[in-house]
Amino acid sequence: MSTDRPWLSSYPAGIGPEVDMDEFASIVDILESSCERFRDKDAFENMGKSLSYDDIDRLSRAFGAWLIHECKLKKGDRVAIMLPNVLQYPIAIFGALRAGLTVVNTNPMYTARELKHQLNDSGASAIVVLDNFAATLQQVLADTPVKQVIGTGVGDLLGFPKGPIVNFVLKYVKKAIPEFRIEGAVRFNDVLARGARLSLPQTDVQPEDIAFLQYTGGTTGVSKGAMLTHRNLVANMQQSSQWIGKRAAIGEEHIITALPLYHIFALTANCLVFMKLGGVNHLITNPRDMPGFVKDLGRIPFTCLTGVNTLFNGLLNTPGFAELDFSRFKFALGGGMAVQRAVAERWKKVTGKPLSEAYGLTETSPAVCMNPLDLPDYNGSIGLPVPGTEVCIKDEEGAKLPVGEVGELCVRGPQVMKGYWQRPEETAKVIDEDGWLHTGDMAKMDKKGYFFIVDRKKDMILVSGFNVYPNEIEDVIATHPGVLEVAAVGVADEKSGEAVKVVIVKKDPSLTAESVKAHCKEHLTGYKQPRYVEFRSELPKSNVGKILRRELRDSAKPG
Repeated sequence: MSTDRPWLSSYPAGIGPEVDMDEFASIVDILESSCERFRDKDAFENMGKSLSYDDIDRLSRAFGAWLIHECKLKKGDRVAIMLPNVLQYPIAIFGALRAGLTVVNTNPMYTARELKHQLNDSGASAIVVLDNFAATLQQVLADTPVKQVIGTGVGDLLGFPKGPIVNFVLKYVKKAIPEFRIEGAVRFNDVLARGARLSLPQTDVQPEDIAFLQYTGGTTGVSKGAMLTHRNLVANMQQSSQWIGKRAAIGEEHIITALPLYHIFALTANCLVFMKLGGVNHLITNPRDMPGFVKDLGRIPFTCLTGVNTLFNGLLNTPGFAELDFSRFKFALGGGMAVQRAVAERWKKVTGKPLSEAYGLTETSPAVCMNPLDLPDYNGSIGLPVPGTEVCIKDEEGAKLPVGEVGELCVRGPQVMKGYWQRPEETAKVIDEDGWLHTGDMAKMDKKGYFFIVDRKKDMILVSGFNVYPNEIEDVIATHPGVLEVAAVGVADEKSGEAVKVVIVKKDPSLTAESVKAHCKEHLTGYKQPRYVEFRSELPKSNVGKILRRELRDSAKPG
């Protein structure tokens, strides 16, 4: 087995090659087990207000009961959730799942066009929406199958007097809530009050039932719903919790949840895995407010943190972060985009703990590979496949490549999605007849079983026939002390087909294109060196903080 899976010999002590897939039949099983086991412990916290596992049990039961009895939803119906990280989110997720429904996580920053597509494509019957985004929903509601709208404000579960004050400030001081009017909408708190008087019927939730329709691929065309079953998510929870198990004290961890829960990384790694471990999820509603985020970290006894490279870089460059108390801090997990060496090394210097890179996809629930959490330093890899997962590198013809060869990273395991919702042709493009999911990422494996992402297939730059990977260019430029953020893209070039262009946000206002090029000349071979350097005040990013190279390519004009 180890010749086919060389990574097993690199596993840390105590981590087995497989996970127990029979321990839990569904996410609901795990939730109810945790609520029983950790009943009096805090489960979720936001803006100083905490909900215990007992609260989550009671409130999600009420929410699920209301959806079945008053909203008349039946098993398999879809419920959209359009919220940032607030206490209503886990109640809505767990309530819908306990009622046997499918959750459609919806980005609150969607435009009306994007929202309309997702609600229609998923066939959502109901939606929970934050007041701040209800005006967008109002624009498209009549053209969707949504029958019931449940509205809520940021402060609705924060208690008195804090909740009403927060809602008042957002509406009347910050003017953050555009005017809207949605006939027949009900309030989240009213739903909980009415649901508390109803009983939640015992719903037979099966492993192959769809738990989440998780939309992906919006940056490459129309977004598609990955069908993630209860079995997929349970598998990934088992895999991830076994991997971090030695590092996590059951019932004791405080995880910082700054990435939005509608994103698969935070949904599984934070909300679900730490719920299973009996930890507290500290929900950060607006992590883009970096000074406010650092202030939050100052009051929380945090032990773990997940994020993307831009989040870690942002924290490191925010005054006050380096002075925080890191005495309880155990590990940081980076995913969603490549972790840059310069950021990882500075992170270790400031916090005393390594920034461990992991790798996953929406289609894999998401974890595929993780670095051992006991590694002392950043190693540039995405780590080892998690237990029960097969990973290989294939060439264009689908043949497996040997150690050290670059090809497409392919994944097979219990966490791989059922397919794309109502898109069998799209599913067939990414999952081959042997069950391998083709990720579109170019990678290689070393002899110890560690995998290294070279780049996204579509982001690769072809300079005079040579493959140039933007990650490598960005890694080098990020080590320049005058650079805050950088993205590399290919632009059309008459002589070489494509040339490298870099777009930089300055840390040092006196930074020049010449000093950037001189730095690259020292560290990169000729054809990899950027021909064009552009400075901007900010880089285009997804709502999760992932740099959108495609937008830079679309707007790229040499010069």
